[in-house]
Amino acid sequence: MTVLDEPNACKPATAPTPADGLDALSEAPWRRFHTIAVLLFGVGWAMDAFEVTLVGNVMGALGARFHLGAQAMSVLLAAWFFGLMLGAAWFGRLSDRHGRRRVFLASLTLYGLATLAAAFAPNLAALLVLRALAGVGVGAEYAAINAAITELVPRRARGRAAAIVLNFWPLGSLLAALLAWPLLAALPPDLGWRVVFATGGLIALSTAWLRRYLPESPRWLLAQGRGAEAAAILARVTGGAPAALAPLAAPAAKASLIALLRHAPGRLALGAALDFAEAAGYYGLFAFLPLVVLPALHLAPHALPLFYLAGSLGALIGGLAAALALDRFGRFASVSFFYGATALATIALAFVTGFGAGAIMAGFALTNLLATASWIAAYPTFSELFPTHLRATGIGASVAVGRIGAMIAPFLVAALGARSMAAALFLLAGFWLLGALAMVVWRVAGGIEGSGMALERIAPVAAASGA
Repeated sequence: MTVLDEPNACKPATAPTPADGLDALSEAPWRRFHTIAVLLFGVGWAMDAFEVTLVGNVMGALGARFHLGAQAMSVLLAAWFFGLMLGAAWFGRLSDRHGRRRVFLASLTLYGLATLAAAFAPNLAALLVLRALAGVGVGAEYAAINAAITELVPRRARGRAAAIVLNFWPLGSLLAALLAWPLLAALPPDLGWRVVFATGGLIALSTAWLRRYLPESPRWLLAQGRGAEAAAILARVTGGAPAALAPLAAPAAKASLIALLRHAPGRLALGAALDFAEAAGYYGLFAFLPLVVLPALHLAPHALPLFYLAGSLGALIGGLAAALALDRFGRFASVSFFYGATALATIALAFVTGFGAGAIMAGFALTNLLATASWIAAYPTFSELFPTHLRATGIGASVAVGRIGAMIAPFLVAALGARSMAAALFLLAGFWLLGALAMVVWRVAGGIEGSGMALERIAPVAAASGA
């Protein structure tokens, strides 16, 4: 018996049909299984956040070690984003074809190994390659984790559970800031960033080992016609007795971008727009600190983690706000509000940049609070829109488009920030307004509100709707 196994709570009199099994998943009460799954998925997500914040924290030290200017440091960020884009697109399809479990185990392992190896990078070229590989691992996490948690939890708590998993991101950011701050201040510059990378890699590999207890998604297994395996896992999730489920009447089409464009173009457009807006706005905001604030205020590299620490505290509050809002107020209201509020906060931050480091730190904390609430609300919103056999492909494609925004934002922020900090922030506000506009268009066009609905009602497995 594994740590996720529980005694059977009830035994059905007859073998359930696929519809019975899917209903049981949607209507199941919250159990110990769900709590453990949220924690193990969340810890892995925290490591992804650790990775993002880690780079921002050590960017000043890396710039000094390898003699990098603002544009050259943007290349280092872009290498990671490029890997993330490839990982999301490629592993999203693999997750739909070969299962969520294989991908969410492989993704964290790849990330951990690449980050650990980065601690021993002998030169800039090696570091660029390892950062790209770490990005591939994180990109795979986006697709597999969001698909898995969406498919495993009851419908009434789906938004809240997905948001709680994603809320481990600010916890990972906080951990990175707390680790980097004393290490970069106490250790020689060329040693501190290496110790930080090594620590992050070892924690990620330890978490990957724990994830082996998590099962495959029974929804994915049913979509593949593997009813007996789905029934056994269904028993662990719901507490029922194992009973062979018949395969779905219509086997799912092979996952591909073409199938996604054919069956759900509108849903893909919404996911891509939301992810592009948040990725460009969020990563542009984090690039703003090392590429603009640090040189403009003549701060020492070891002072930068203080900004990230303040931002992480704000992000934690924002993530909790998203978790409370999604199921209570619905997807449309929550996402639209948070994206619009983030745009206003970014504009407000532009007006306080002339008041010194303390004002910028406070403004950054508030903006990051709302930015984190925005993307944490967005992922459950578009993840549940795709049918099971295309869900990870849809999430991965949306994330891949979003990483284009993440890659270009640091370059734009560095270029505009060299002239005016306010101009760079106005640009980022425009990205957040784009996401709010996408939600309005979705609503006006009759897009579905998925709050409280079973996944099979939002997007039937064999559906061919273009909405």
